Amino acid sequence: MPVPTWRVAAVAAVIAGLVLLAPAPDLALIAANGALLVAAIVDWALTPRARRLQVERSVPGIVALDSEAEVVWKVRNPSRRRLRVRLADELVPSLGADSRRARLVLPPLGSATARTRLRPQRRGRFDPTTITLRVQGPLGLAARQGRVTVPGVLRVYPPFHSRDEAELRLSRSRVLQVGLRAAQGRGGGTEFDSLREYSVDDEFRRIDWAATARARKPIVRTYRAERNQTVLVLLDSGRTMAGRVEGVPRLDHAMDAVMMMTAVATRLGDRAGLVAFSDQVRGVVGPSSGRAQLSTVTESMYQLEPELVESDYRGAFVETLGRFRRRALLVVLTELAEQAIAQTLMPALPLVVRDHLVIVAAVRDPAVARWASAVPIEAGAAYRKAAAVQASEQRRLTVAKLRGLGAVVIDATPGRLAPELADAYLKVKSTGRL
Repeated sequence: MPVPTWRVAAVAAVIAGLVLLAPAPDLALIAANGALLVAAIVDWALTPRARRLQVERSVPGIVALDSEAEVVWKVRNPSRRRLRVRLADELVPSLGADSRRARLVLPPLGSATARTRLRPQRRGRFDPTTITLRVQGPLGLAARQGRVTVPGVLRVYPPFHSRDEAELRLSRSRVLQVGLRAAQGRGGGTEFDSLREYSVDDEFRRIDWAATARARKPIVRTYRAERNQTVLVLLDSGRTMAGRVEGVPRLDHAMDAVMMMTAVATRLGDRAGLVAFSDQVRGVVGPSSGRAQLSTVTESMYQLEPELVESDYRGAFVETLGRFRRRALLVVLTELAEQAIAQTLMPALPLVVRDHLVIVAAVRDPAVARWASAVPIEAGAAYRKAAAVQASEQRRLTVAKLRGLGAVVIDATPGRLAPELADAYLKVKSTGRL
């Protein structure tokens, strides 16, 4: 497509000023403008088409939300003269690019690069496919503009803010790999690890009498945390998860907890899986203990967005029980909204608490606690305090009812949901409840 440049307007303005001095201004203006038009057409004809230029776009395959990345464009010149090129990429605003445009000067038969920085502001998959090029003619009077297809894929993952907390808990749990003194529970007790010589801190019931007789000295059994247990995280993506806590959707807080649970469980030898649901099951990742499971789980949920529908807990439980019959730790990440919980989650809990250990976890908004404890100085603040007090009391009662039904409940502030959930999981392992 031919595009006139600013030089055409500048030359036309100069011509308009000069023809006023001519004896026949009208004819002079027509002749001058005709010559300018011919020059622009020739300039455009000498300009190579945009599709002849070779364009590359380098984007990172995966970027975490709230981090930075770089996009690099590289354009190659197939002609034997220098080209001036303008570039515009198809980068959506939510990628937070410093600029999606660039100006390049290409040497003959050479190439040039430009780059921009990305600061993604939204999770999801982005597929930029088109780059628009404008190639300026040798006289600078006209340019050719065209689109070039350059497919690209950029995945913006949820941020793993609790990564350091996960590593800390993994370090603390190393003691479970050496010895575990815990009463046997409903989950079948602990796994035998090795034999070693008795020390004064060992319990007599740990003595292996057969080994003691062979060695002619006291030998005790050591135990480790049971491996190959199943942890299934049920991630609610219904309407209540669309609310924001400290500027972040509840669903994103929950995703951080999903990643921490998956990382800790798989590193300790357990099998972690995911069931994402709203009014229907939206995604399932089967339990696995490999290190790649964290990437698999993250890949399956990074495109999830809250849906403005009521969450079907019963349907999610039925789907989970139908797929995975083995006793497991079920972690339900949701919001403790009194009405939704009372009408949907509580009636469905008896389906799972009989044969599985259930943890219900949610993020609590600290702003509600501040409003409830504030001293109002105006009518609006008084109404807000009353609403906050009522909401806090309803939440406390909801937690109590869920615990009465046999579930472990974690109601944590932002930044503490994932660590407290991991602590609850480690406590379950250390006590042999699973």
